[in-house]
Parts: sequence; structure tokens; C-alpha cells
Amino acid sequence: MRLFFSVVITVYNKADFIESTIKSVLNQTYKNFEIIVINDGSTDRSEAIIKTHNDTRLKLITTENKGASHARNLGIQNANYDYIALLDGDDLWDKSYLKVFCEAIKTFPEQHIFACAASHKYGNKLIPVKYSFEQSECFKLHNYFEASKKHTIITSSSVVFHASILEQTGLFDPTIVSGQDTDMWIRFGLFASIVFINKKLAIYNHNPYSLSNTTFELKHKSKFNKYINFEKENAPLKAFLDRNRYSMAILSKIVEDPKSFQYYNTHINYNNLDSKQRFLIKSPRWLLRILIKLKSLKKQKLYYPNR
Repeated sequence: MRLFFSVVITVYNKADFIESTIKSVLNQTYKNFEIIVINDGSTDRSEAIIKTHNDTRLKLITTENKGASHARNLGIQNANYDYIALLDGDDLWDKSYLKVFCEAIKTFPEQHIFACAASHKYGNKLIPVKYSFEQSECFKLHNYFEASKKHTIITSSSVVFHASILEQTGLFDPTIVSGQDTDMWIRFGLFASIVFINKKLAIYNHNPYSLSNTTFELKHKSKFNKYINFEKENAPLKAFLDRNRYSMAILSKIVEDPKSFQYYNTHINYNNLDSKQRFLIKSPRWLLRILIKLKSLKKQKLYYPNR
């Protein structure tokens, strides 16, 4: 069975990274793929760098800036093959990425969603992601919500899915500016199990200027209100949503948005939070700001010792 992948790379002002990202796909040992690069209105040299590649498998589509959801949806809609592999314009793949995913698909041909272990790159340091479960097998089926207690098992650079699943889930929600990934993974988890590949094949390049690290306005975040009826009969989903609501409640308090804090807080079942989280969500803003500052300084010292 010959499988072909449509690799969708979304780019917005990634001139410092996009060359390495594209090379990590072109250098794959598994060669049956196309690359669709969506340039989401970049104002830097990203487009010029992309155009230096003459590989016939690469197609560039440039649009005005409409956000990550629109860019990913456009790439998916232009895909020629059934298996869609997403990749952000500043992340990297191991050269065996598509080969191993092909093996996983052949092992679980009836499944639609596949994800692999990832590492985070901070400067020159590579830190493997720590997940909330143990897995000795290379490939194993998981419930998304139960397996994502500590860290999501799906990211926008470590997932491959069969396009047919979109008939149930729909596309990315363009009304969510930041956190649209989580919203999509929730829908994936509602309709399918996830085949998790226990190999670190994707590298998330930590960029302090990325959208997720610079967008703090609550109006740009998901309220998770479309899942209220689902969570009534799905305990793992409820627990997953409450952990995300907790994060939004903390952010609401830090940016002094009491209305948003009230919204998120009233939808949380505190039994789904640990003792530390229950303490922090009741803590005053000044204490949260100090703790975040200390955590940020610790991370900088650990991952960026030369700064």
C-alpha cells in the first residue's frame, strides 16, 4: 500500500526558521508527499526564502494575513492526498517522520488520527516532552482527553490525519485567534481515538514572539462553550476542559479581566484541579505575577544560560 501525504506548512513572518522547516520535509526518507506552503501575509523575507526552492512537490500559496486557522484550512482544501500532515513554519521533523507515520497507518488502517512524541527546542537545548502516561509499544491507541492530562498528545506539528475525519469535526475555527489548535484537538478527541507514536519525531521551536506567547487578550481565546453539552456525559472531556478553563481563569486575573475570570471560574468543577491549582486560582493577582516572573527567570536561566 503506497501512501501519499499532503504536508501543509503555515507561515507568518518566519524568515529565521522557514528554510530549516522546509528542508526537514524535503530530507524525509519517505518521498511520497507534496508540500503546500501557505504564506499568511508575511511582511518579512519568508516568501522570498520559500521561492528559492524549485522542488516540483512544493506549492506556494500567498494570501493576505487572516490568521492560522484560515491558513491551515486553505492548505487542507488544496491538498491532493487523503493524509494531511500539519507543520508550523518554525518547527522541524526528524528525517524518518513520514516513514514512521506510514508504518503507524498501515498498522492501524481503520484509524484516522495519528500523533507522535515531540521535543521542545529552547536555544540550543532539546527538552523531550513529558506525557502523563507510560507507553512501551511504538504505536498505541489513546483517548485524547485521558492521555493529555500533563501535555497534549497532539500538536500542530506532530499530527497526521485522514481528511475524511473533517466530515465529522469540521475545519479549524477562524474566529479563535489564539488556541484554535486546542479547539480542533477537542473535536478530534470527541470523534476518534488517537494512535500515538512513541518516538520523538517532531521538534517544537520555542519562539518567545510566537502568537501563543504574545496573545493575552481574552477575546481572542476560546470560551469552550460549544462543548458544554458534550462534557455533561463525558468525564474525561470535562476534566480536560476544566484544566484549560483554569489556565484562562489565571490569565483573566493577571490581565485584570474580572468578567472573563467569572465566566471561566463558574464553569470549573474544582474536583478536576489539583491542590496547587486550587490554591493559585484563589490567589491575588500580585502573587500570581510574582510567581510567573520567578518561573520565567528560572526558565531563562535553565534554557538560555548565555542570555
